[in-house]
Amino acid sequence: MNTATGSLRTGADFLADLARSKRAVFVDGERISDVSTHPAFREGARSIAKLMDFAAAPANRETMTFPSPDTGKPIWRCYQIPKTYADLKAKRIAAEKWAELTFGLMGRTPDHVSNFFCGFAAKPEIFGAGGAQFAENVVNFYKYARENHRYIAYAIVPPQIDRGKPAHKQSDPTLYAGVVKETDSGIVISGGQQLASGGVYADYVQVSCIHPLQPGDEAYAFSVAIPLDMPGVKLYPRRAYPMMTTGPEDYPLTSRFDETDAFVVFDNVQVPWERVFVYRNIEICRDQWWKTPAHLYGNTQAQARYAVKLRFLLGLAKRMNETIGTDSSQPHQIAMGELAAYASIVETMLQAQETMASFDAEGVLWPSKTALYAVMALQGEINPRMIDIVRDLTGSAMITLPSSVKDFSNPEAAADIARYYQSATRPARERIQLMRLAWDFIGTEFANRHQQYEKFYGGASSVVKANMFRSYDFKRAGALVDAALNLPPLAE
Repeated sequence: MNTATGSLRTGADFLADLARSKRAVFVDGERISDVSTHPAFREGARSIAKLMDFAAAPANRETMTFPSPDTGKPIWRCYQIPKTYADLKAKRIAAEKWAELTFGLMGRTPDHVSNFFCGFAAKPEIFGAGGAQFAENVVNFYKYARENHRYIAYAIVPPQIDRGKPAHKQSDPTLYAGVVKETDSGIVISGGQQLASGGVYADYVQVSCIHPLQPGDEAYAFSVAIPLDMPGVKLYPRRAYPMMTTGPEDYPLTSRFDETDAFVVFDNVQVPWERVFVYRNIEICRDQWWKTPAHLYGNTQAQARYAVKLRFLLGLAKRMNETIGTDSSQPHQIAMGELAAYASIVETMLQAQETMASFDAEGVLWPSKTALYAVMALQGEINPRMIDIVRDLTGSAMITLPSSVKDFSNPEAAADIARYYQSATRPARERIQLMRLAWDFIGTEFANRHQQYEKFYGGASSVVKANMFRSYDFKRAGALVDAALNLPPLAE
């Protein structure tokens, strides 16, 4: 592992670390350890490696890094705790640059959970309410991850076994990830937790609970960081979409950008005290998300990624219209205008998180809660609407395609394809390439996972809307009503 403090981690470093880590990942009944070479995960790993190479390139140094407060050496920008508006803008731009390399299709890249730890480290007193050592632990781990460019995933949602009962009333106390033992050296965790998107690639997983906990759930009220190759940690990823493809020419996105989502099982995993940030404390387990800027920083990055993804969608739709010959059609232009309106709302609200940001008493800048939660609350409705508009725009264009790129190798088929699959602006092969790209974005199993992801990545709609309710200035709104109710009588 590359542990030289402050030295920028490269893609080669990352892939070598993956190859050495020997984690326990179960795929199609097989336990594999090296995800850097397995066909289910290899190209996803390479896509993440390219992010690290981009950040390490001298030409991108100013955009993607900032000087370490401890050593002065370059550190990934995502680990910067913003103290000025310029800092917050710089973090957003860096997030967009990384998102552009995956077209917004990898949501849990190394700049997501790192931002949560920025928020944790910005308010260590929240953790210190459970004991001074926990505040020290969270700051020390943040600094370690920052200085060594660690990639962190998280598993912070309990399994869907019986959501009608709290954690401590499940049929087995170790169904949900919880503390089963305390020792002089640390704690022992057993149980399952979800949904570790990107977990097969990450160095560490933060394990905690973002769902509300009740009295009696103290064993599940913790927050820790665990190496993903730790003995007893087992990953069960969902179906790996790259394994289902016929190759990158037919599935250009699926084959490269499937970050995978994984269920994590902890089988008596030993966690040293220095990696424990919250311990058997329901209030602090809740407060880590809402009384620090962690949830804001992490989801501001997520919105930057989403804005890039929508930009890609609009570019794709425009290019398809140009290819089909409908770009000058007024109905198509109106539909494109609606798409552009939705994308602009997301982008404008993203920037509003910066311009409406506020400082706390310690000089830490918090993105605007109202700007963030407003757009997150609407995302689950905006996203499927936009996809449906593109389906309407393209009609049969994405599904009347040859079976695969292999059809070009048959002379008879190739001649027919060249004649009937061309467009006014593109030869057949280029038109098919564009339409396959669109179908991989909109219609494949990989694409439909993204529909589900965009609906729930920030939590259930009710949770996000509840955040919006808590953030909105109803007092100011109510004052207008009071003013209207107390209007003076009209003059005779």
